Amino acid sequence: MSLFRRDREPARRPAEDVDLDSLLALVAESLGFTHDFARDGASVTLNGDTTLVVKLTGLRREAGRRAREDWPMLVSEHLAHAVATAGERLDVCDLDQAGPLLRTRVEAVDEVADPSRVVGRHLNADLLELLTVGSRAVRPEEAGCWPVPTAQALDLAVANVRREERLPAEAIDLSGTPVTRLTGPSPSAATHLRWLGDYLPVPRDGALVALPDPYTLLVHPVDGIAVVRAIERLRVHAARAGGLSAQVYWWHQGRLTLIKADIVMHHGQTRLVVAPPPEFARVLARLAV
Repeated sequence: MSLFRRDREPARRPAEDVDLDSLLALVAESLGFTHDFARDGASVTLNGDTTLVVKLTGLRREAGRRAREDWPMLVSEHLAHAVATAGERLDVCDLDQAGPLLRTRVEAVDEVADPSRVVGRHLNADLLELLTVGSRAVRPEEAGCWPVPTAQALDLAVANVRREERLPAEAIDLSGTPVTRLTGPSPSAATHLRWLGDYLPVPRDGALVALPDPYTLLVHPVDGIAVVRAIERLRVHAARAGGLSAQVYWWHQGRLTLIKADIVMHHGQTRLVVAPPPEFARVLARLAV
């Protein structure tokens, strides 16, 4: 008989879930809603001027990765966002709905207020490729609802960009240096670096790349010692644009590497001081022979 009694006892929920539910209840009440949790804890129904069901699977996963002192902010943002977007037809937590709308955009790391509140990956130390839906970045607790890891969701977004966008290419002149400019309709231009060879011939040593804004790529092939002049021209142009990045990068074997180039004043004259990464320095030495 004791076995049957144990089967009838409700399973004890983890203390973390109970504490998170308490926070959810407090925040819901502060927003003017009563609340009703689903038996499995996967959602909460808010009742007030309107009724909405808020999914909690992704929130619980994100809370499990965060310190407890972050939970009040996390819960407040999650419920406030759910209330603010209650009239939207799109449920970002539903990958079947959100998947076709996923895209990417690149932002400077320094311009992202809190990288922990967005989903993305580093292209290098100073640039982030963010996962977006519509015009906004996907939140970690939204991606946490999906049955796929975030890396796979980012790959889905990249595939969407490749299928639906084609960047027009034009030859331009930067003070005597020929450059190819690729410009797109969305802030996903840097995503197209993966298929740069579809737009122009890319030599085995790769290409120089500047990203003056999220919609534009400026590209110069690394195919001769004239690449040194191209670094200068691209760096000055990017600095004047004042957009996404003022730096010049080396796209080679699927990686975007910074070519550190500082514009300095010396005795009243402007100079460019270049400190190439070791691998690129070896390419320059070989090209100079």
